[in-house]
Amino acid sequence: MVRCFLVIENGTVLEGVSFGHVGAADGEIVFTTSMSCYQESITDPAYKGQILVSAFPMIGNYGVNDNYELSDSVQISALVVREYCREPSDMYGGRTLDEYMKENRIPGIEGIDTRDVVAMIRNNGTMNASVIFDDKKIKDEIKRLKGIRRNVNISSVSVKEIKKIGNGKKITIGLIDCGTGRDLIKDLSERYNLIIFPYDTKAKDILSSGVKSLIISNGPADPNDNDVLVRTVKELSSSIPLAGIAFGSQIIAKAFGCKIMKLKFGHHGPNQPVKHGTRAYITDQNHMYCVDPSSAKGTDIIIDQFNVNDGTPEGFSHNSLPIFGIQYYPISHRYEKDSFFYNALEKITEVGK
Repeated sequence: MVRCFLVIENGTVLEGVSFGHVGAADGEIVFTTSMSCYQESITDPAYKGQILVSAFPMIGNYGVNDNYELSDSVQISALVVREYCREPSDMYGGRTLDEYMKENRIPGIEGIDTRDVVAMIRNNGTMNASVIFDDKKIKDEIKRLKGIRRNVNISSVSVKEIKKIGNGKKITIGLIDCGTGRDLIKDLSERYNLIIFPYDTKAKDILSSGVKSLIISNGPADPNDNDVLVRTVKELSSSIPLAGIAFGSQIIAKAFGCKIMKLKFGHHGPNQPVKHGTRAYITDQNHMYCVDPSSAKGTDIIIDQFNVNDGTPEGFSHNSLPIFGIQYYPISHRYEKDSFFYNALEKITEVGK
C-alpha cells in the first residue's frame, strides 16, 4: 500500500492510502451525498477538475460499467473515500473502481474520515485541495493552494461542432452544450429531434437551424466569466423559447440583469428538496452558483422555486416570455408525469411552433 495525503488550503492534512493512479492532483474540493452512481459522478462534466469527496462510507461495491458513463472521460481530478470495495459484485462484470481509475490516470485516496471532511467543507466553504505523495512538500503545497483561483474553460467540456440527432420526431429543439451529460441528451432525443450546439455558436446560426426552442445546459464553468454566452442569450431571448439547467439557468438570469452568487459549498448529490408552489420535488443537483435573489427585483425574472434546506433559488420563470430555468437535473424520462422540466419544456416549445 502506498500512503498519500489529502492537503487542504486551510492547513488540514489527512493521511490515507492510495488507490487508482499513483500521481499528484489538485482541484476544488466538493462533496456528494450520493450512496451510488459514483461512476456517473466522476464522469459528469459538471465536476470537471474537482476533487470529489464521497459522504457515503463505501464506494465501488458494484464495480464499474461503461454504460454508466456520462461523458467520454473521467472529469474529476481525484476521489476521496472512506473505503473503496476491492471485491465488487460480479453483476456488471466485476471490474473494480481501482482498475478504472488506473486506466484513466485519476488518483484516489481511502482511509479518510469523509464525514469529517464534509463537515469541514460545510463549515468553511469549498476550498482548494490536492492529493500528494511526498510529505516533505506539504507546507509548500498549502501555500500554493491558497494562491489558486480556479475557473473551468467552457471550451474544454463543450462539443466542438454542431451535432444533429434526427429521430423522425415532429419537433426539433436545440441544446447549447456547456458541459452536459449523456443522460440529458438521451432523454431529449427520445422526445425530439435534437441539434447540439457548441457554447460559442452565433445566435443567427441557432435561429437559422429551425429549432423550436433552445436549452442552455448545465456545466462546470463560472457564469460570471462567460459574457459571450450571456450576449448570445440576450440576442435570442425575444426570438425563441429558452430553458436553462443549472449553469444554463444562471446564464439566462444574468442576461436579464440578475447577479449570480457562489454558494458556500454548493449542492451536490441526490435528495435535494425543492419547493414550487404547493408542491415539493426531490431532485439531483450539482452546482456551485445560483441567482442572487435580491438582484431579481426590478427584472422580468420571477424566482418561483426554492431549496427547502437553505432557501436558495432553484428555479425561475419570465413574467411574459416563454423562458424558465431550474438549478437541478431534469428527472429521468421514466417519471415523465412528475417532471416539471419536461412538462414546462413542452409548453414553451408549443409556444415556439
